[in-house]
Amino acid sequence: MLALWRIADPGNVGTLMRTADAFGAGVSLSAECADPTGPRALRASAGAIFRVPLVPWDELHSRGVALVAHGGEPLADAPLDPPLTVYLGSEREGLPSDLASDCYKVTVRLPGDAESLNVAAAGAIALYELNRRATT
Repeated sequence: MLALWRIADPGNVGTLMRTADAFGAGVSLSAECADPTGPRALRASAGAIFRVPLVPWDELHSRGVALVAHGGEPLADAPLDPPLTVYLGSEREGLPSDLASDCYKVTVRLPGDAESLNVAAAGAIALYELNRRATT
C-alpha cells in the first residue's frame, strides 16, 4: 500500500498510481493530494487509476514505513513484511513529523552526490524492494 501525503504534482500522483498498478499495490490519498482524475494525473497513470484499489486514509494498515529524505535507515535494512503501508510525503515538506514518528523511518540512499529522489521515483524503488523480497 502506498499512502500519498499531500502530493501536489498530478504527474507524480499519476506515476505513483501506475507504479502501484505494476506491483499490485493499493493507494491512499490524503486530503490536499492532487486530483488523480485530472488530465495530467490520468495521462501519467496510463489508465492505472481505473485498476488500482483506492483505500480511505483512515483504513490504512497500522504498520507503516515512512520514506524520509534524511535520518532514516537504509531501505535495504528495513523490516518490510506485509501488510505494510509505505508513506510518501509532499514534494516540498515531506511527511509531517507526527505522521513519520509513528512509522519505521527509511531512506533511499543514492550513490555519489545526489541529494534526493523525486517522490515518484522513491515510491517506485520502495515498491520494487517490497516485491523483490516477496518473490525471493
